Amino acid sequence: MTEVSSEQSAARQAGGTLPPGEDWIAELTGVGPVRDDALRRLHALLLRGARFQVSRMSAMRAMVGAAQVEDIITLAADEAMVAVLGKLHTFEGRSRFTTWAYKFAVLQAAVELRRHAWSRREVPLDAAPPLIERRPSPDQYVEGAELATAVRDAMDRVLTPHQRRIALALIVDEVPIDVLAERLGTNRNALYKTLHDARSRLRARLALEGYLMQSTRSPGGTR
Repeated sequence: MTEVSSEQSAARQAGGTLPPGEDWIAELTGVGPVRDDALRRLHALLLRGARFQVSRMSAMRAMVGAAQVEDIITLAADEAMVAVLGKLHTFEGRSRFTTWAYKFAVLQAAVELRRHAWSRREVPLDAAPPLIERRPSPDQYVEGAELATAVRDAMDRVLTPHQRRIALALIVDEVPIDVLAERLGTNRNALYKTLHDARSRLRARLALEGYLMQSTRSPGGTR
């Protein structure tokens, strides 16, 4: 059952109409001036959501520069609006419509800001830097150094070149997954699948060498 506010419930029980702006779905799927006004108010809401999210990501914002921030906010709001209108049929009323729509703007703003922040940065897809420096370690770091060496060797031995490239980019270099997907001409789901398979292979190898507990999952889970 969907949740509605007490004001909405009372209005419906009385056979009246909801106050302007309360029945977003009806207004956004209607026609004429009512829909136009709803679209205007929705876009203003999404702009506020996008601006709020960008304000929280100070490091990324500094990488982009003040000149592009407003363009990113507007682009995020525009993209979020397209997404909201395309998913109106999925709104179940479990929260206020404005809360539901606001989340689209927050998510899209984060994606757009990361994308622009990385737009001029090199994504080292071909480089394979060592995970640790090859030099003697203090005694207290011996176990950590051995594990790091085992991980590096496992990456060389059990991962395909593509799996290793994706793992290094996402885990070591911390490239945002949406940025990496765009650079490689693929999608997030494909990268998640590759990373999952890579981690499964690494876990199996490290468990075999005694660095991890053996998995209790049935065999065949890795490829």
